Amino acid sequence: MSAVIEKPGVEASNGALRSTIVNDFSIVAATKNGSGSQTANSTILRALFKMGIPVVGKNVFPSNIQGRPTWYTIRASSEGYTARRDANEITITLNPESAIDDYAKVAPNGVFIYADDIKMPMQRTDVFHYPIPAKKMANQYETDAKLKTYGANMVYVGGLAYLLGLDLKAIEDALTFHFKGKQKPVESNMKLVRAAFDWAGQNWKNDQPYRVEKMNGTEGLIMLDGNTAGALGSIYGGVNFVAWYPITPATSLADALDEYLPRLRMDKETGKPTFAVIQAEDELAALGMVVGAGWAGARSMTSTSGPGISLMSEFTGYAYFAEIPAVIWDVTRMGPSTGLPTRTSQGDVLKAYFLGHGDTKNVCLLPSSIYECFEFGWRALDLAERLQTPVFVLSDLDLGMNQWMSKPFDYPATDLDRGKVLSADDLNRLKGFARYRDVDGDGIGWRTLPGTDHPLAAYFTRGSGHNEVAGLTEKSEDWVKNMARLGKKHETARTIAPQPVIDQVDGAEIAIISFGSTDPAISEARARLAKEGYKISYLRIKALPLANSIIDFVAAHKRVYVVEMNTDAQMLSLLRLHNPAAGTKLVACNLNDGMPLTAKWVSEAILSKEK
Repeated sequence: MSAVIEKPGVEASNGALRSTIVNDFSIVAATKNGSGSQTANSTILRALFKMGIPVVGKNVFPSNIQGRPTWYTIRASSEGYTARRDANEITITLNPESAIDDYAKVAPNGVFIYADDIKMPMQRTDVFHYPIPAKKMANQYETDAKLKTYGANMVYVGGLAYLLGLDLKAIEDALTFHFKGKQKPVESNMKLVRAAFDWAGQNWKNDQPYRVEKMNGTEGLIMLDGNTAGALGSIYGGVNFVAWYPITPATSLADALDEYLPRLRMDKETGKPTFAVIQAEDELAALGMVVGAGWAGARSMTSTSGPGISLMSEFTGYAYFAEIPAVIWDVTRMGPSTGLPTRTSQGDVLKAYFLGHGDTKNVCLLPSSIYECFEFGWRALDLAERLQTPVFVLSDLDLGMNQWMSKPFDYPATDLDRGKVLSADDLNRLKGFARYRDVDGDGIGWRTLPGTDHPLAAYFTRGSGHNEVAGLTEKSEDWVKNMARLGKKHETARTIAPQPVIDQVDGAEIAIISFGSTDPAISEARARLAKEGYKISYLRIKALPLANSIIDFVAAHKRVYVVEMNTDAQMLSLLRLHNPAAGTKLVACNLNDGMPLTAKWVSEAILSKEK
């Protein structure tokens, strides 16, 4: 899939002409956690983006203390692919602790930029070596003693800019964006970038093959992380109560709500907030507050990850049975237990879907892009109130914390869907209501909100057995009837939740089903497999419960590979439960190593089963 361009060619050390590879490679910056490298890495990423080159940035950072190794990967792709690349063509190393492994992982014909004080054997003849005096230049050009360590990172930005032909104006624009227009830090960092650029021009022979050129592949696009996108979508969906407890990788979603709600949701007349954001003492308390707020009529939500979901099980089951709206963002990380808190996974599918104390089936939305994170931010609130039930949004660390390109977000085209809420006038007209009665066949009863000024508005909210008028009961027939109605409501959810995206290819005998952030790797893998003559259909699940259209899709193919990032092939299990007759057609294609999938792994995994 390389965009190898024969013009103009560069002369290698042996005098031969080497083909130039333009706008199609990965850059890995290996540094220490807490060293300030994020500014440098985001500057490179956004500078490439401003040059019109499609890019994506992924941060692999330690879950323990400051000073441990961290890696930031930037993929540039002229074809617009955004999955993690399987090779590291350009590696930048300032960290002696990881340098030996970093060097070993450089792709053949790759580039190794390293701090000149790193002493280790460098005998590879298939790698271009570029030492750089990062600390020395930072000490020389950075006047603020507190920033000298951070300045070393900007030195490698300048050196990389020289090698690749990265536009210095784009770097300055990226720094201006990062520092929100503050000229002093922009000028301080650009001084280091220019000095390193000039030093590299005087000391390096640029015979390596990688280059960047301006293109228009990012025109009209924005760049953002999924957690911020989800927060903005929730705000535009009318959220007015948030309770949360810090946990990686979901904390930045709550932080984004805390940042943007005061800017977007203050009362214009009084200047007072129309929302509340509360950091609870733990995840159990957070969801308890959210359920209470949802019962009171607020659009309420929380954000957490796997361990927090475990603590939330009791209140989730209560809200499901008492039929109270609540939205829970689960930004999934590696488990079980504490697991790998800073690695990605899709391991919470079964837990979120069945979370409760038996016979619970929750609505789950499965975004695959930051655009869908925004969309599902407001759509989850609508569904929670329409269905009167908890709604999960299952994002993950890769989607939530990393930088992705997207088309601009669309403002919700419809009014807020508050669901079946009765006013005092409605109660006068109806002469009362039964809270848990199915009145029109969709399994959803009417509800009133606390404070409704009518003597017939009140009802008991129970997590224990109740009949259709909310009366306490332990009669078997009442229990069976109520559970049947909840099952009917779940069937309603199956039809109104976001439906799958289906690309059914004429003549294709095999197909792929996936969900969430595996989508970029699958899109690229299908292009790879198509070049080898394989026709492959594709269905991307956007929500649970599973849509009935999946049954027809599976029936139309001989084999269907279910691609997911967990150890137990959890979505495969749900598909077999949904469609037992087609169980043997469904083939597990799962990997759970903490890293986002690559197109190479997906295509090779499928080919290994096809041949």
